[in-house]
Amino acid sequence: MNTLLDNSELILMEASIVERLRRLKGIKLHPALVHSPLIYDSAGQSELTKLYLEYFDIALEARLPFLMSTPTWRANRERVYDSNISKSINDDAVKFLQGIRDTSNKDIVNIRIGGSIGCKNDCYLPEEGLTSGKAEQFHSWQIGQLAKGGVDFLMAVTLPNVEESLGIAMAMEKTGIPYIISYVINRNGNVLDGTPLIDAIARVDEKTTIPPLGYMVNCSYPTFLCADKQPAMLFKRLIGNSANASSLDHCELDGAEQLESESISEWGDAMLELNEKYGMKILGGCCGTDGEHLKYLLSRYEA
Repeated sequence: MNTLLDNSELILMEASIVERLRRLKGIKLHPALVHSPLIYDSAGQSELTKLYLEYFDIALEARLPFLMSTPTWRANRERVYDSNISKSINDDAVKFLQGIRDTSNKDIVNIRIGGSIGCKNDCYLPEEGLTSGKAEQFHSWQIGQLAKGGVDFLMAVTLPNVEESLGIAMAMEKTGIPYIISYVINRNGNVLDGTPLIDAIARVDEKTTIPPLGYMVNCSYPTFLCADKQPAMLFKRLIGNSANASSLDHCELDGAEQLESESISEWGDAMLELNEKYGMKILGGCCGTDGEHLKYLLSRYEA
């Protein structure tokens, strides 16, 4: 992963998975584990495979590296053990993605599989975040399962609270696997708990022996970062954005019945500016995005 990041100007990450599945007829998401159990269902396997293949086909056609994340965002120990689901679901999810990658008959050299986890509680309510000590203990089981499965890197996403992110980082560094920490930010460019991004990153970097490979933001519109107002030093550690298609606030988007989105060109131009002007190498999509968003990035990207 380090070499891939050092040698690439642009790395593509998947666009929305969960939101697209949520809107498909015949697909039912689990109330606690969301899309993770779909790896055990024939229809779910089929739809997941279609989405992942769609995204990495776009990247491979452009000869760009691609990062794909396991469908394990909510598969923490507590939720898994409270559900009538296999305790090996994280390990199985890694194998599922490895199967898609390895049997695709495509050039897979630049495809990396990331083991994905989320915060324990609501990703839009930072006050529900865990302390660093409790977070390290709580998330260690899932992180260990993903590491055991053979992921290329670990990634914690939709984190609204810096203390919980620190605990996650402390658990991830123990695996020896490269890892990325990704925050949810508000429209002022701060972590949802109010911490400036530069301070959040400094805290985690200072408190870990093996710091993250880099940091990202996700589940917010590209302009929420307020990149032009951020200190230049931030972009030495902020390496990517997996952005929502809509500029609405999180409270307006959460549970919305209809898909909300700005124009693809507006979204894409804002994303490309982060790459071209600020050097953020990993670009992907979150809620409301699809393959057309990734295709737009590539149609306008100049290496």
